[in-house]
Amino acid sequence: QVQLVESGGGLVQAGGSLRLSCAASRSMFTMAWYRQAPGKQRELVASITTGGITNYADSVKGRFIISRDNIKNTAYLQMNSLKPEDTAVYYCYARGYFDSWGQGTQVTVSS
Repeated sequence: QVQLVESGGGLVQAGGSLRLSCAASRSMFTMAWYRQAPGKQRELVASITTGGITNYADSVKGRFIISRDNIKNTAYLQMNSLKPEDTAVYYCYARGYFDSWGQGTQVTVSS
C-alpha cells in the first residue's frame, strides 16, 4: 500500500503564501498536486517527475513552485502571490507501482 499524507493547508490573505507537503510511504515516479473548487472539475496544478521535470497549469505559472525530495519521498507545493481564485481543496497524487491520492487539504484565500 502507498499512503500520501498532506499538510500545510489553511486560510491566507490574498498575496500571501502557503507551502503544502505530501509525504509518500514509498518512492513514486511522478508526484502532482491537483485542486478542486466548488462546482469545478478537479484540475492539475503542478507535477514533477523523479528526474525533476515540472509542469504547471497556466493559472499558477510564475506563482507556484513544485519540488520534491526523493530521499524523503515528499513533494512540496510552494504557493506564492495567492489569489482568491486559488481557493480549493488541494489533493496530492502520486504515480508509481500503485497510484494514490492524498486526503485533500483546504486552501482558502481571502480577498
